[in-house]
Amino acid sequence: MTRYKIILEYDGTNLIGWQENTQGDSVQSVLKDAIYNFCNERPDVVGAGRTDAGVHAIAMCAHFDLEKETDANTVMRALNFYLNDKPVSVIDCEIVDDDFNARFSCVARHYKYVVLNRSAKPVLNNNRVWWVPRRLDVVAMEKAGQKLIGNHDFTSFRSTECQAKSPVKTLDSCVIKQNGDEIIFEFSARSFLHHQVRNMVGTLVEIGLGKPYDIDEIFNAKNRSAAGPTAPSSGLFFVSASYPNND
Repeated sequence: MTRYKIILEYDGTNLIGWQENTQGDSVQSVLKDAIYNFCNERPDVVGAGRTDAGVHAIAMCAHFDLEKETDANTVMRALNFYLNDKPVSVIDCEIVDDDFNARFSCVARHYKYVVLNRSAKPVLNNNRVWWVPRRLDVVAMEKAGQKLIGNHDFTSFRSTECQAKSPVKTLDSCVIKQNGDEIIFEFSARSFLHHQVRNMVGTLVEIGLGKPYDIDEIFNAKNRSAAGPTAPSSGLFFVSASYPNND
């Protein structure tokens, strides 16, 4: 048995998310189909994160095991051949030790969220940004974002469908920067609750629009209704996953 670590890039617009189910193409299902078409095996494919429908990835890490050992470059080329008509691409592949696990070995996950803040609608970046036509106060959002950093009970920022055992998470960083008409939110943590990033962005955007949200009060409420709306999935990108001894 040989374990392969792959790095994936995907456009989540027409995917139902990472997790395989019967509702349509998921990242996991199209990968399993590609692996089967390549070597007649259908292993479980474990990802560093489970992105929702419409969410994209710049460098999602995943692993799977194959009975027959094949060099990593051949595996990558074969998978990309069978993924040719899917919005998923394998951009790196390597053979790793059996104790590597894309999910459980991960020490940090990095996301970014892109808001297009201009009066004109997006065309080239449609489905890859959240279009907010009203001018946002970036300084106010930065100030509020700093309060999200640290160890907190994120109940107010988790989906009501979240299955995590505990709402307590540690947000390592929250960086907000403006690049022309784009406002980019960057978050890093060991793990996130379901919809946590999108709910934090939705709340910060409300603050940027002048709404009277207070982060401390939201934390204390421990109630999803106390925070802002869930930002659309289209602007969210899984950027990368960090592992011990990563460069």
